Amino acid sequence: MKHGKTIRSAGVVGSFTLLSRGLGMVRDVVIAYYFGTSLIASAFFVAFTIPNLFRRLFGEGALSAAFIPVLIETRTQEGDKAAWKMVSRVVTLAAALLTAISIVGILLFSVGLHIPGLSEKWTTTFSLARIMFPYVLFICMAALAMAVLNSYKHFATSAFAPCLLNLILIVAMVAGFPIIGNAPCARAHVLAWAVLVAGIAQVAIQLPALKRFGCPFRFSSRWNDPRIRQMLMLMGPAALGMAVTQFNVLIDRLLALWIGGWAPAALFYSERLIYFPLGVIATAMATVLLPTFSAHAVEEDAESMRETIVHSLRHLIFIMVPAALGLFVLAPAILQALFEWGGSFDARSTLLSARALRLYAPGLVVFSAAKVFVPAFYAMQDTRTPVKIGIYTVALNLVMNIAFILTLPTYWKHAGMAFSTVLAEAAGMFALGTILTRRVKNLQWLEIAGSFLRCLLAGVAMAAAAWAVAWLLLPILGNHLPSKIAQIATLAAAIGTGGATYLLLTLLFRAPELREIKSAIKGH
Repeated sequence: MKHGKTIRSAGVVGSFTLLSRGLGMVRDVVIAYYFGTSLIASAFFVAFTIPNLFRRLFGEGALSAAFIPVLIETRTQEGDKAAWKMVSRVVTLAAALLTAISIVGILLFSVGLHIPGLSEKWTTTFSLARIMFPYVLFICMAALAMAVLNSYKHFATSAFAPCLLNLILIVAMVAGFPIIGNAPCARAHVLAWAVLVAGIAQVAIQLPALKRFGCPFRFSSRWNDPRIRQMLMLMGPAALGMAVTQFNVLIDRLLALWIGGWAPAALFYSERLIYFPLGVIATAMATVLLPTFSAHAVEEDAESMRETIVHSLRHLIFIMVPAALGLFVLAPAILQALFEWGGSFDARSTLLSARALRLYAPGLVVFSAAKVFVPAFYAMQDTRTPVKIGIYTVALNLVMNIAFILTLPTYWKHAGMAFSTVLAEAAGMFALGTILTRRVKNLQWLEIAGSFLRCLLAGVAMAAAAWAVAWLLLPILGNHLPSKIAQIATLAAAIGTGGATYLLLTLLFRAPELREIKSAIKGH
């Protein structure tokens, strides 16, 4: 896949991901309106984290990372018929395992609800988790379908599927909440059932595309297949690493809940603003890069692998550096404009979420690097190295989390947790980048550093311009317009001014990324 085609494919994924993230932002605005940073909101977010751990572990994590390279290798060497046999066997094995996990999870949460003396926050969390836990089965099957379609370079359908989750949750709140009344706990349970329905929908929407590529839709229990063993050998270390990472995510959520009933919700809203650009750009790029790197690895094309890594890093830096700086300086304005609509999300919620967002913001650059480094290792069928680094990263993050919780003031503890995530991930990416340099010779780090410096200089000027517009314009507009319109107009003007400043300066600096992206869009 040429660099322009990689960017265009990432653009397809990014476009649908942008739609999904846009709908997700609407979903979060509605959730914030009804629940704010309340205990019920935190209970829902913690409960939803639990099935998401398995989605990232089995669906978007270890299973996909091991499955795509082996599937591409099988199709390249043995043809489509052998590849589809492998798919049938993998789907059967995954469905059996995930069904068993879902049943065990439901039983455990049911038992947990009857623990004597359990507080309200835990009974609510367990009750919601019991409803949502079967989402594990459906969302992992959806992720497996996505992996198959991506291996055929078909990205659009799978990229659109997550939109259904957001649409269904929005409809459930807008249409369902007026019917059931004002009870927050009952509303949270409606939202939990909507999550389960959305998981089924995300599987169903991908079935027609799979059929077009020849999927036989047959179960097969013949697991004594060397390709399956190869995949499981690759998956084992990745699964261990993902399990450690996702367990750490869960521990973070529980630590946040221990800090206070507001903390998980405040972290959630700030994370959502971080994952918006990360999902639209970096995750879209990673979706395209895994099959691309896998093809390079199968063909033993080290030159193409090296060029793809360098181009991908430069383009992510070009976008993520200004995004991080913009989120840092405009954090309160963004949260206020998006979430303060006179409901449960108030000025206190904005303050708490903004503190976390500002310390999460530098992580955009770091998290983006992971979307390039990790697929490169997986494509070379090395799942062990990212796991080893991941375990050290998780341990470092946990230690720093505890340190910040014990030392920071109460309403800064959650922000310290956000910052520890960024610092730990930065250490992990430095280690992965160092090892990757030894594997893929002649990586052009000076070229990458030059791109970073250009983007940083332009980004600082952009951030200053955006902050000045926001600081000067809001009081003026607030005297002549309703407050919400003034907030949105000010934010739009600040972002527009900042974006124009960044574009102008990168043109003056003759940044090659602009030319390359333009060429890719035109199809050259």
